[in-house]
Amino acid sequence: MGLTLTEKIIKDHLVVGKMEKGTEIGIHIDQTLTQDSTGTMAYMQLEAMEVPRVKTKRSLAYIDHNMLQEGPENMDDHLFIQSMAKKHGIYFSRPGNGICHQVEIERFGVPGQTLLGSDSHTPTGGGIGMLAIGAGGLDVAVAMAGGEYYITMPEIVKVELTGKLRKGVASKDIILEVLRQCTVKGGVNKVFEYTGPGVATLTVPERATITNMGAELGATTSVFPSDDMTRAFLKAQEREDDFTPLAADDDAEYDQVVKVDLSTLEPLVACPHSPDAVKKVSELEGMPINQVCIGSCTNSSYLDLMKVAAIMKGKTVAENVEMVVAPGSRQVLTMLAENGALADILSTGARVLECGCGPCIGMGQAPCTDGVSLRTFNRNFKGRSGTVSGQIYLLSPETAAISAITGVLTSPLGKVDLPDIDMPHHFKVNDNAIVPPASEEEAKEIEIIRGPNIKPFPLSEALKDELQGIALIHVEDNITTDHIMPSNAKLLPFRSNIPHLANYCLTPCDPEFPERAKANPGGFIIAGSNYGQGSSREHAALAPVYLGVQGVVAKSFARIHKNNLINNGILPLIFKNEADYDDIDVGDSLSISDAIHAIGTGNVTMTNETKGHSYELGIEISERQREMLVAGGLINKIKANK
Repeated sequence: MGLTLTEKIIKDHLVVGKMEKGTEIGIHIDQTLTQDSTGTMAYMQLEAMEVPRVKTKRSLAYIDHNMLQEGPENMDDHLFIQSMAKKHGIYFSRPGNGICHQVEIERFGVPGQTLLGSDSHTPTGGGIGMLAIGAGGLDVAVAMAGGEYYITMPEIVKVELTGKLRKGVASKDIILEVLRQCTVKGGVNKVFEYTGPGVATLTVPERATITNMGAELGATTSVFPSDDMTRAFLKAQEREDDFTPLAADDDAEYDQVVKVDLSTLEPLVACPHSPDAVKKVSELEGMPINQVCIGSCTNSSYLDLMKVAAIMKGKTVAENVEMVVAPGSRQVLTMLAENGALADILSTGARVLECGCGPCIGMGQAPCTDGVSLRTFNRNFKGRSGTVSGQIYLLSPETAAISAITGVLTSPLGKVDLPDIDMPHHFKVNDNAIVPPASEEEAKEIEIIRGPNIKPFPLSEALKDELQGIALIHVEDNITTDHIMPSNAKLLPFRSNIPHLANYCLTPCDPEFPERAKANPGGFIIAGSNYGQGSSREHAALAPVYLGVQGVVAKSFARIHKNNLINNGILPLIFKNEADYDDIDVGDSLSISDAIHAIGTGNVTMTNETKGHSYELGIEISERQREMLVAGGLINKIKANK
């Protein structure tokens, strides 16, 4: 039996375990990336490991999230990251150089390599044939230190693409269709591998849109083959030497098959407040809108914005619409400026933002009260835009652009005559905003710049055998890391200050939670299914650690957040009988006896002392993870082994 592309890359990087589905494996990591929202914590954790220089082929630190500098906090963090990068062998992408995933694809992605990033949209790299995985900052720090990264050997989903997209239909519509079929919970412990004749019709930027938003499936990652289209892209980036042809064997076997006929696909839209709430644009056509935002790591490439410029050239943004455009990288912005497309966009009345994440993470451009905002982004969770009542719809740049002109949601299919926009034979290459690290000798003299906002990260205590605490909160299904640790313009500057952030933990669900947790240390969070979906932010585990939370009892967990809980010493417990979820009320006194032995068996009994009931819980962990939990987290385990 032949191998899938995913299995080939894993086989080449396998360090621990065997390629048996459902078992834990450890893989070697070639490249890492961080961004400034998660980077300070990752580099503090690297520092705690006392590793003088990273051991990867290449590690990169990007500044793309916390770009607004209303006070000293953001720039202080940037200087900390820059000095850490210079000292420890990491390349530093300066503010304004671009969104990490866009720049990574353009300048550093290598087919067949592994990439681990402290951002959940790291799978963007799968568009160029990498096995690119999002993780918490601590996992990335371990990889930089030369350690392997552990995942469950995934099931592999074959996404078979046939036909060819019609003009007006985009790669964004492909991934929305996959989300429609598979849902935000359908990809847990799976890799989505794209195959079929339709693949050859998609450029690398189009593929990257699909793999980027594959994160919303809950998938470990998504991957495309490395083929002639990949070679052409790398050649245009002056990196043809990085090309390697990669594809699955013809007789490879898959665990699941998803089929998408590109020729019959039509423009789609994800409705509030979930990326899988997908409808045809034609079903909602004519809906009045207030705002259009084009950009993010999903749809800010040169090809995306050239299509936007072509649709909007000579036209004017409707008077009822506010429109902003954020190019994904300095390369994109420079090329648009030189060929006149930027002027075409500006002449419509649209505003152009700097090259960064911006409104996608709630950093500016919040819509009006109850406003309908069309966005080419990847997430539309309630309140993420900065406006709790905002109605956020996710769609393609083509649909967004024509809708900005008409003032209502409008399908581009048959309404715009898009010119053929081909990938350039040569991109504008200028890497002077990438700061290389110092030599090992020079690094000895570099002092780390540490602003007053940077506080030590909290550590859990070793696991006790007898656990006692109250139910601190009771939350529903699909709670995101935006709920657990809100991310907005007010809080983002404090991402390196866990004591401050902890005051906002889970406040979108219950404003009283932080004070209740402080008053009742050692308590438990009670949650529904898919708890912790969305961003990889480790802060969603670190803030509960600071507040003394001992465990989360849920129907199920999102992959990255579960790993972050374990890394930081919080028990991720699962209801064996989901009906027990409804039996627990906030304030109930809960206890677990013989906890250390119980988590080793995978069977945990929790007693509700208030009601006199007992609940059978499971905990799905490896022996390595059990040792971490017993030690009180990965950092404690590493220190104990020194």
